[in-house]
Amino acid sequence: MYTLYKIWCRVFQRGFKLGMKFMNWAPPELLEGAGSVLKLPQLIKNKGISKVLVVTDKVLMGIRLLDPMLKKLKAAGINYVIYDGVQPNPTIPSIEEARSLYVENGCQGIIAFGGGSPIDCAKAAAARVVKPKQSVRKMRGQLKVLKKLPPFFAVPTTAGTGSETSVCAVVTDPETHEKNAINDPSLRPKYAVLDPELTVKLPPHITSTTGMDALTHAVEAYIGRSNTKETVKYAEDAVKLIFDNLEKVYIKGDDINGRQNMLRASFYAGMAFTRAYVGYVHSIAHNLGGLYGTPHGLANAVILPYILEYYGESAYKSLAKLADIAGLAVQGDNKAKAKAFIAAIKTMNNNMKIQDKFDFIRKEDIPLITERALKEANPLYPVPKIMKKRECERLIRKLMV
Repeated sequence: MYTLYKIWCRVFQRGFKLGMKFMNWAPPELLEGAGSVLKLPQLIKNKGISKVLVVTDKVLMGIRLLDPMLKKLKAAGINYVIYDGVQPNPTIPSIEEARSLYVENGCQGIIAFGGGSPIDCAKAAAARVVKPKQSVRKMRGQLKVLKKLPPFFAVPTTAGTGSETSVCAVVTDPETHEKNAINDPSLRPKYAVLDPELTVKLPPHITSTTGMDALTHAVEAYIGRSNTKETVKYAEDAVKLIFDNLEKVYIKGDDINGRQNMLRASFYAGMAFTRAYVGYVHSIAHNLGGLYGTPHGLANAVILPYILEYYGESAYKSLAKLADIAGLAVQGDNKAKAKAFIAAIKTMNNNMKIQDKFDFIRKEDIPLITERALKEANPLYPVPKIMKKRECERLIRKLMV
């Protein structure tokens, strides 16, 4: 049965990869560099937009990070309404609140300002604006939107999620505690701002975990079976930038050049995984987030080396290439280099005080986590090796203290 199931997964993945060739993969139009967020209002005005919904969270409002942009919006004659109720794992009620605010105020576009949660919330809210009769639950999965969103401007304030260039929005259902993705090319932002000044005040633990989130995107895309020449290049560039810059900005947060490089790394990793997809790190991490509220970047950082070790020989060749790209001075065959790359990830986690296990996973939840993780991953994710149920359960136990 496992052999037949594995064949079915691979056939599905190849068919999906073929179909993706016919989709529009044009990247967002970028504003880059220190202070680039202040150029956004003029860009919006040039598009003939006079009122926007700004989607963010209360933390960013509290530290007044949006104030310079809001001042420029006002000076440009652009009215705005703010929704700051986004939670760390955006929920369906938050999405509906943002959507209602957009409609009730006659907005013409959306600015998503924040980490992955505000951007994902804004994406799903925009989808609900153009699909008022389709619930968020009905949008989950593949190609369920297929309708042009209102003008959408993404302003990431963390270097990790890549949501400013991805075709997905991950949302949490508070009723079932499930965390699911809406995957549709129409969700890809048309405009993105990579301004390092917005990330210089990030706390070290947010810098580290969001950076490892970006690394996970790049690595999972790279070792999967749905790569193109473009996604390979994006993933390699992302890995190089992360190994060269993440620990630097973790130690010295006001390093503008390092912060800019990390934003580029996150963007490149997003460009890679949005077409080449992710793998079991994400499917397990999503379910830890859904059940326990685990921050996504932290979950990915902890799980990544365990999954790479599980893949074993099926990922050695790819991981060996990444070891060279990361600048690891390792001699030997692919196995030795791959193991060195995994060890380097563990070292980076340790250097940035990221734990290596979780103390909150309940034994009685393992079957549910396994079921949901494998349901998310198979047959869609083109992983190097198809995981069996008992293997997934065993791996989750390894994550426990």
